[in-house]
Amino acid sequence: MLFAEQVLNGIQFGIMLFLMAAGLTLIFGIMDFVNLIHGSLYMMGAFFGATSFEWLRDLTDWADPNAVTLLFVVAVLLGVAMTVLLSAILERAIFRRLYVGSHLDHVLATFGLLLFFNEFAKILFGSEPINVPKPPLLIQPVEIIPGINYSSYRLAITVVGIAVAIGLYLLISRTRIGMLIRAGASNREMVSGLGININRLYTLVFGLGGGLAALAGIMTTPLTSVQVGIGEEIMILTFVVIVIGGIGSIRGAFIASIGIGIIDTMGRFLLPTFLGYTAGPALASMAIYLAMAAVLFIRPQGLFAAGRG
Repeated sequence: MLFAEQVLNGIQFGIMLFLMAAGLTLIFGIMDFVNLIHGSLYMMGAFFGATSFEWLRDLTDWADPNAVTLLFVVAVLLGVAMTVLLSAILERAIFRRLYVGSHLDHVLATFGLLLFFNEFAKILFGSEPINVPKPPLLIQPVEIIPGINYSSYRLAITVVGIAVAIGLYLLISRTRIGMLIRAGASNREMVSGLGININRLYTLVFGLGGGLAALAGIMTTPLTSVQVGIGEEIMILTFVVIVIGGIGSIRGAFIASIGIGIIDTMGRFLLPTFLGYTAGPALASMAIYLAMAAVLFIRPQGLFAAGRG
């Protein structure tokens, strides 16, 4: 039972990583833009969602679980919307001027903005962690198979993440916007020459990426506290995911996210038991990087090459 629960935790963690990696791989694959503040958008989305929920819950009756759960959903939507707006403003005001620069220019600019947002979050939200309770309707565990109960909130994160993955797949592969996004990833000059407003397309993609990062940040707030710097650790794992999956591949990001989520969770669960609590945790923290090295040794381009989904 405990083993099955940890596998499910790994899948849920992988789904959260996918929400981060999908937006970042879109930005990498289409804009060829190294975006180090994707983790900051994750952090700002979490802060926007948490503070929106705190503000909304003061307006309702805590005794009504349906109302509080609904307000949590509203807070998630508000946090995502505010982060999409922030992402669009950053793209139009700053990043648009950097597309013609080198990757080093991208790294320096976005690293500076990362430091800025850490300090800006302290000023705007304070330095104390913010704790968001789970929605009342998602507190009790559910029996997913006979004899195995699982956190209803973690299950909700998994379901929402899978729904977003399906929606993103349909958007990219079945819509005109998705066609333009895929074309922009292959040949931006040709797309621009055909009369498509490539700047507007870039703003859309950047906003979509920021919204996905915000959704991941907000939905994990009841599982951990919201504080300055929470996006930096998750960014490291996100880079591992998109390198394994293949830069520019949404399908690769999804498969790699699930794999990394399970490897990381199961490694932290199993290795200390078999290797002791000295070597076990250290090797567990290395497991995802060993997996990345193994994949790149076999397929240096990642699981899927750019442009293959």
